[in-house]
Amino acid sequence: MYHILYVDDEKDLLTITKFFLEKTGELLVDTCTSSREVLTSGTLSSYDAVISDFQMPDMNGIEFLKAVRSEFSDLPFILFTGRGREEVVIEAINQGVDFYLQKGGDPHSQFAELAHKIKKV
Repeated sequence: MYHILYVDDEKDLLTITKFFLEKTGELLVDTCTSSREVLTSGTLSSYDAVISDFQMPDMNGIEFLKAVRSEFSDLPFILFTGRGREEVVIEAINQGVDFYLQKGGDPHSQFAELAHKIKKV
């Protein structure tokens, strides 16, 4: 079983994503609405991968990625965001993101793709 942390400021999306990802029983998903809270909690080492939104109030997904990488360089990180701007993708890749997925479209396909990426890292 993979233990995943998903950080997003949209509580409804956290709930829906957790439901879809945990359906198969292969993934256990913890959620949090604050990247700063995660960084100060001391729990990052207990996860197999991190999923993060890009646009959040306390710090954006790239800043969160940098902070995670500074402590846990091998912890897989997936940026899962509604922001599809090219410069965000380039910056994420330059900072070492493992995968970048854009939110939207068919929910079943979207969450199946996200689960597939988690299992690849």
